[in-house]
Amino acid sequence: MATIYQTTKLGEAHVLVALVQQRAEADLLVHRTSSRGMAAGEARWFLTRDKQAADTWVCFTSPGFAHVKICFVDNDGEAGWQKPSRYKGRFR
Repeated sequence: MATIYQTTKLGEAHVLVALVQQRAEADLLVHRTSSRGMAAGEARWFLTRDKQAADTWVCFTSPGFAHVKICFVDNDGEAGWQKPSRYKGRFR
């Protein structure tokens, strides 16, 4: 389950993430879920304000500094990795 906390501090983030608009630029297509129970796998994220409840802490940054580029998608069926990445397995 991918429970994600967004931090504003680069140093405390587990993964630096860039938000891109074009799906073709994204490493990972992410579907935001409305409940923790629906956040199955790495591409279905439940965003929490409680950092202790999160599995992964991310900091949004520019594409040049990012470890992973993501694009949010509305359709759950589209979510998933689009490109090889050494960060596969970090969003669980």
